[in-house]
Amino acid sequence: MDRTDNRLLPALLLGAQAAVWPGYALWRGAAPTAADLLAAALVGGLVAVALTVRRTRPVPVLVLVAGACAVGSGPLPAGAVAVLGTAGVALALFAVAAERDTTTALLCVGTLALWQLVHGLSLHGLGGGQGLDLVLTALLYATATGTGLSLRRLRAARQAAERRLHQAEDQRHRLPAAERRRMERELHDVSAHHLTAVVVTVEAALGLRDRRPELADRAVEFAAETGREVTRALSAVRAPTLSPEDLPAPEERLRELVAGFRALGQPVTCSTDALPDGSVGDAAYGIVREALTNVVRHASGAPTTVRCAYGDDRTDIVVRNAPPDASGAGTPRGNGLGGGRGQNFLRGRAREAGGTLTSGPTPDGGWEVHAVLPGRNRTAPAASVPRTYRLAQFIAATGLCLQPLLPVFIIRESTTPTGPGVSAGALFALLATAQVLTLLWLRRAPRTALSVLLVLAALWPAAMSVSGYAGPVLLPPGLSMLVTCVALALVAVGASEAGPAPVRRRAVLGRAVPRHAVPVVAAVVHATVVVVAVLTRGVTTPAWAVIGAASAAAALAAAAARSVGAWYGKRRRVARDTHEDRLAAWTEEAVRDAWAERRRITIGLETTVLARTAEVVEEAEAGRLAETAERARDALTAMRSLLETVRDGEHHAELRPQPTLQALDLLVGQCRASGRQVEVRLTDRVPGRLPAEVDIAAYRAAETILQAGGDEPAVLVLDAEDRVLTLSAGGVSRATRLAVRQRLVTRAAALGGTLTTEQPDTVLLRLPLGTGPHSPRRTESAPRRGDQEDPR
Repeated sequence: MDRTDNRLLPALLLGAQAAVWPGYALWRGAAPTAADLLAAALVGGLVAVALTVRRTRPVPVLVLVAGACAVGSGPLPAGAVAVLGTAGVALALFAVAAERDTTTALLCVGTLALWQLVHGLSLHGLGGGQGLDLVLTALLYATATGTGLSLRRLRAARQAAERRLHQAEDQRHRLPAAERRRMERELHDVSAHHLTAVVVTVEAALGLRDRRPELADRAVEFAAETGREVTRALSAVRAPTLSPEDLPAPEERLRELVAGFRALGQPVTCSTDALPDGSVGDAAYGIVREALTNVVRHASGAPTTVRCAYGDDRTDIVVRNAPPDASGAGTPRGNGLGGGRGQNFLRGRAREAGGTLTSGPTPDGGWEVHAVLPGRNRTAPAASVPRTYRLAQFIAATGLCLQPLLPVFIIRESTTPTGPGVSAGALFALLATAQVLTLLWLRRAPRTALSVLLVLAALWPAAMSVSGYAGPVLLPPGLSMLVTCVALALVAVGASEAGPAPVRRRAVLGRAVPRHAVPVVAAVVHATVVVVAVLTRGVTTPAWAVIGAASAAAALAAAAARSVGAWYGKRRRVARDTHEDRLAAWTEEAVRDAWAERRRITIGLETTVLARTAEVVEEAEAGRLAETAERARDALTAMRSLLETVRDGEHHAELRPQPTLQALDLLVGQCRASGRQVEVRLTDRVPGRLPAEVDIAAYRAAETILQAGGDEPAVLVLDAEDRVLTLSAGGVSRATRLAVRQRLVTRAAALGGTLTTEQPDTVLLRLPLGTGPHSPRRTESAPRRGDQEDPR
């Protein structure tokens, strides 16, 4: 299909050029010479062939087409390259703008326009006809370039939307499994580190109880504290933190981890660089923790070294231990505590962070774990265009612009221009340039831009009068009307694409002119311009006929521009809403499935591991050392059984739990997977146990806000004060639209809450918490919220 498109337009241009010349000349009876036909055929064939590869080599094609037309326009009759020199060059400019970066496109169009201006000035000066030709040419080039840039922007936006949609669809199927793997890995880490430490410490104290009885008291204290820490860690597994900035730096966490293993009697030396936050730092911490735990299990007391080197290209994590003491009596203290999954979890952590991991015995009989993770340059943005290439572009552009002046510098012929001081071409060029530049500010300040355009339109009759313009009287006002119609269409596109919005007392052209009256004002201004221009020329047509025809034409043009813009904006809005609805549906489905998976695992966690851990704390607080070790081993056995359930079990119930605020991390992860930056913060004043209806409503409100769409970074902050839960969302401009506001207001009103939008991109939701007692946030063993169910 691309090949057909690439060849079709050049063929059509070649046919149009043949119809203009020599077709029109032959029809009038003026047969061209064979030399002219041969030269025109060579130029036309060269231009047509070059335009067929305009999408792959747009800049060389533009240079070739412009150069061929410039060379051919000299010896050939007038009109021989008219179509190719205008529409052909415009098509090449369009290809440059659509296929290359913005700087290259603007540099090409500016260089070409300036080259033609300098060339015309060096040959003919700036007369009335020459100036008007330059104005028309500049408008054509600006239109072609602007259209190409718009197409490239729309194409990039469409590709980004499709990419986000594909990512969301892929994440929809992966999120439940990813959540299962996360909980499986975290549960394994808790069992591997905390519970193993309890067993090793208590059993060591049991073995030395007769010789060092003081170790027994320290062991039961350690077991009780570690058991409580296990409860906190398992609570974090059930509800991951939403504010990573509250955690210590990765290297500080590593040093604390090494200090904990040293307290267990394991000789560990550590050398670590400052590691980054995020996946690399978390993976490094998890790998070191698992590797040291394996050392305690299988090589207790063996000297161990930990090295973390964070470089530009890679991050090396090395944990090496010496061979275990062969003279030691009995089996290792951690014998039988492992579940056989440690190595798989180690490789999985490295793989998720974008790295690799190897492990194996060392030549001296020890063991080494070596992980290679990404370095600091993994996200370094690559320059899209080399600086030397960009410099060469500007040098070449400067040379092309100065090329027409070489004959002037060499010949140095001095002539004195005659005629009026200011030509029509100069005035028209200034007015047209001002109008085109005004369009650049239309998106940022539509009211001011439209006002300036109408003021500039009123100056055209004066420019025609003072410059002595004798050309077609309707041409200058028609060009001005064309620019205004473009502005009206763009404003209508933006208004229709935005859809219904809250009523705001804001006008487009002033406080006295509402938005729907802008086309009427534009039509009146341009009709007046046409009437003044025509009547000043002294035509014999009655004034009433001129006024009627001008008013009808201006009104028709303004209405058509607004209608076309509104239709196109509505079409884009429908496409965007369809995309966002699909994205929201997939996000909701993914979060609900992942939340159901989390609740399934949490139920098993609460009924098995947490109960066994509570028994460990109870026995340790009672000072019963042997029973503490036995309960710790039971907790490890229960953890292994739960891990088997996590891996093999599936959730087939028809009822799925409704997500609550504890599912916000899943919602944030799904939004980030679709390409949007989202941050959620919960202050310490948010209770850990909220009323069920408030908990669900707050999550649904956050879901509605984020599902409203948008590309800007979003920040959600939840706080509680004076028995009111507050949800503040920033960077969510689309959530302030009427349809989204109505859904949020309905949800808040059902609980007696309120919704305010004090700023265009900020939403503030307040939900009363009621009068019942609520526990502080993040309690250790209280039942968690989110057990309510609804039909799937």
